[in-house]
Amino acid sequence: MKYQICVSGAAKGRSVEEGKILAQAAGVAIAKAGHSLLTGATIGLPNYAAEACKAAGGTMSVGISPAASKIEHVMKYRLPTEAYDTILYTGLHYVGRDMLLINSSDAVVSIGGRLGTLHEFTVAMETDTPIGFIEDTGGVSSEIVDILHAAGESHSDNVIFSSDPDELVAQLTAILDKERVRYRYLYA
Repeated sequence: MKYQICVSGAAKGRSVEEGKILAQAAGVAIAKAGHSLLTGATIGLPNYAAEACKAAGGTMSVGISPAASKIEHVMKYRLPTEAYDTILYTGLHYVGRDMLLINSSDAVVSIGGRLGTLHEFTVAMETDTPIGFIEDTGGVSSEIVDILHAAGESHSDNVIFSSDPDELVAQLTAILDKERVRYRYLYA
């Protein structure tokens, strides 16, 4: 079955440096698995994943922009366009974009991150969207276990961790295949 997999991660900051190679590997893993890639159409780790997915022959890369138009996307937000087959210009700013992005995704690969990545994680948790964290990429990803514990969610079958992007995408795919087996014809 083929899914829409979101790559969530830092646009800037220290975790971009720490996670660049793993973000690229995540993009390649999504392409190899035949899934579509979604991101917030931003710079940094999501864009590295989208570029790598496209270079690896990925089936579709979709950016979901906080901007209301391409002009606003490029001129106001200073965001890229090249790595995407299509961009949805939402006009929802970052908070609304995050909600639409996660709700449009079957699963999320999270890498490093800052406040926006934390928001996307929260939306994934609230919507029961499977989310996998690539370990050793810094940022909020390294704090998720403590955040789950503080929130009284010490264990969730929909939250997984791996340092290997191929393994993480395979695990997310297995979760989705199991959850959606009854509707496999919709994902063919």
